[in-house]
Amino acid sequence: MAVSLGFFSALSTVETASFLRSSSVRLAGNVRMATFAGSAKAVTTMEPKTRKPRGIMKPRRVSPEMQAFLGGLPEIPRTQVLKFIWAHIKQHNLQDPEDKKVIICDEKLKKIFGGRDRVGFLEIAGLISPHFLK
Repeated sequence: MAVSLGFFSALSTVETASFLRSSSVRLAGNVRMATFAGSAKAVTTMEPKTRKPRGIMKPRRVSPEMQAFLGGLPEIPRTQVLKFIWAHIKQHNLQDPEDKKVIICDEKLKKIFGGRDRVGFLEIAGLISPHFLK
């Protein structure tokens, strides 16, 4: 990976100015360097392809308990369920005031979380998994 001193001296000479204007510049010896200005390809604008949702973004059927919580939606992505749950928690002020990582469950959340009174916020994703039917 040795670079000859001729390369650096060529960049510091007048040829540097011509490098910016021409399509290529002869540096030291037989080395040629192409510029950015030469032969730009036309960019065609294509409409972005829409992909089908996969993984946690794919709508899945939910259990009757989850449907009751969601207002009757039969299919919904896991990400949207988490948004509904967090909106419910924030709206009804269900976070423990001393430890915000703990959720104090009301009757609606107890039906989803298996009757538990208190749930850690990291446990929510695991507790809603049985409600997604295959």
